[in-house]
Amino acid sequence: MTEELATIVDFIRYGASRFGAAGLSFGHSYDNAIDEATHLVLHALHLPHDLSPAYGNARLTAVEKRSVLELIDRRVDEHRPVAYLTGEAWFAGLKFKSDARALVPRSPIAELIQGGFSPWLDERHVERALDLCTGSGCIGIAMAAHNPDWRVDLADISAEALELARENVEFQDVADRVEVIASDLFEGLAGRRYDLIVSNPPYVTEQEFAALPAEYSHEPRLGLAAGDDGLDFALRILAQAPEHLSEDGVLIVEVGESERALVRLLPQVPFNWIEFDVGQMGVFLLDRRDLIAHAPAIRAAAQARS
Repeated sequence: MTEELATIVDFIRYGASRFGAAGLSFGHSYDNAIDEATHLVLHALHLPHDLSPAYGNARLTAVEKRSVLELIDRRVDEHRPVAYLTGEAWFAGLKFKSDARALVPRSPIAELIQGGFSPWLDERHVERALDLCTGSGCIGIAMAAHNPDWRVDLADISAEALELARENVEFQDVADRVEVIASDLFEGLAGRRYDLIVSNPPYVTEQEFAALPAEYSHEPRLGLAAGDDGLDFALRILAQAPEHLSEDGVLIVEVGESERALVRLLPQVPFNWIEFDVGQMGVFLLDRRDLIAHAPAIRAAAQARS
């Protein structure tokens, strides 16, 4: 059957059809079979991800066909995320190294970074920023790349993730402004203060984790699971952030579907839920003043589960 396939478009269509028939899950950088198949095919052919459609009818050699089909077969048979098969992922317009040492780069925060955090930071001055629970380093590195006057720290508890983050710092040539730090949330950041703290911590509930598609089993559990309500890490961040924020500092945290649980737990806290192009995505913003004003309630909620 595959002997009839000839062009780049043929193989993208074939890959997408195979992915759809296999019932694969799409949640790692891409949300549909065609985009995933496009990534795989272009990677196998050593072509740029933004290749002009004019090349879609270019014909593959026999060697190229085997390379493409091998990757398509692996995606179907192993349910491994595309980024782990190709070793690369795109985030905020930048290419990052990606493998099983950290979650595949993905977050609506990419839209904030590319938009200059407008309007949220329009009237604020940022010199130092922190990417907490950095994983592959994609958020913090993208912040540094899009804001050449910022100094950015990347912090994570996972030694493997930090190793990958260091590789991405070098890959994006931002080592002069980005520091990678081993830290269990804020524990390794004593004395450091930031104008902006951004975090995409684990926020998947135990029940949700047990029901995740097979693709997620290839990612480190450490980067996903966060207790019965998905808030184990978010509450610690809320409680500890004020001592690491400058006077006018801002905290931005992604909690995904755990948004509802957070609002129920802390109804008095004035969370600013950020709207993205596709709608609300479980990302909140708070400034230091609000964190301090509601510190007693936040600390009580955090201590209740420790």
